[in-house]
Amino acid sequence: MNIKITGSGSYIPTEIVTNKDFSNHVFLNEDGTPFPLPNEVITEKFYGITGIEERRYASDDLLTSDIAFIAAKKAIEDSKIDPETLDYIIFAHNFGNQKKGAIQADLLPSLATRVKHNLRIKNPKCVAYDMLFGCPGWVEGVIQATAFIKAGMAKKCLVIGAETLSRVTDPHDRDSMIYSDGAGATIIEAVDGEAEGILAHESATYAYDEASYLFFGNSFNKDHDPDVRYIKMHGRKIYEFALSNVPKAMKECLDKTGIDINQVKKILIHQANEKMDEAIIQRFYKLYGQTPPEGIMPMSIHKLGNSSVATVPTLYDSLIKGKIENQEIHKGDVILFASVGAGMNINAIVYRM
Repeated sequence: MNIKITGSGSYIPTEIVTNKDFSNHVFLNEDGTPFPLPNEVITEKFYGITGIEERRYASDDLLTSDIAFIAAKKAIEDSKIDPETLDYIIFAHNFGNQKKGAIQADLLPSLATRVKHNLRIKNPKCVAYDMLFGCPGWVEGVIQATAFIKAGMAKKCLVIGAETLSRVTDPHDRDSMIYSDGAGATIIEAVDGEAEGILAHESATYAYDEASYLFFGNSFNKDHDPDVRYIKMHGRKIYEFALSNVPKAMKECLDKTGIDINQVKKILIHQANEKMDEAIIQRFYKLYGQTPPEGIMPMSIHKLGNSSVATVPTLYDSLIKGKIENQEIHKGDVILFASVGAGMNINAIVYRM
């Protein structure tokens, strides 16, 4: 049985926020003391590490479920399926519908249910649910859809990754510059043909020491409401964790297929941090005694930032539709998806176009 991505769609928000737009922010240390460097130096160092020049924020009138619906509709149209034939809608996110300035997130009803409602799907056997798996959520959703299809429980699944991280960031934390908004969606279904589609997958959760590398915490500004929480991270620990564990998971996944590393044409990795992603790829190839070929890793982080679960599906959608400069993919090519994020969770998929 071949399980393939038969359609994809994405929503890239229209509000562009450049690094210069942070020039008037008051950045603070964790203890609330002023950060000693001027903002021009902070943003310059930030760009040197992350590669992010600008990011996209959703307009105030759009919620996470709204941008997910737009991406889902495009994926359905791309696949040319009848939405009534969908067996599952799997919606990966982490923070629900977060209105700008609101204290509480809205998760009732589930965001997957809202997308199904907006798609006007009448079929009650189309099961819609949300999943929280950190940034690797969309990849894990594809793995779950694959399992449902292999088990005979489904034929067609809609897998969405969407987030509005701009609404859960502390404006006084320099890490707030990393995060962005976006949505990507894919149709996963069983198809006839030679060995193609999803060939292998790998997942892991490291929670013994690593569970709180990403967490919800108070603003660095001690005058802010202590009941309002923001996304926080131990960046150095995450960097070291990713470099130690992601390449091994990618290798374990590829080795399951028996495919030589030289046959891998593209690696679509979660757009977390340019330097970290480059280091992960270097270590992955080093496990095979090689160096990565030029152009192996398409990137979108420079202009789109880190939109969590949306980075991989939006990157895939852009690549397959020829929207990434000097990057292309062809039928029969082997690509590798990989992601890492809160949990700490890691996953990978080997896929033949």
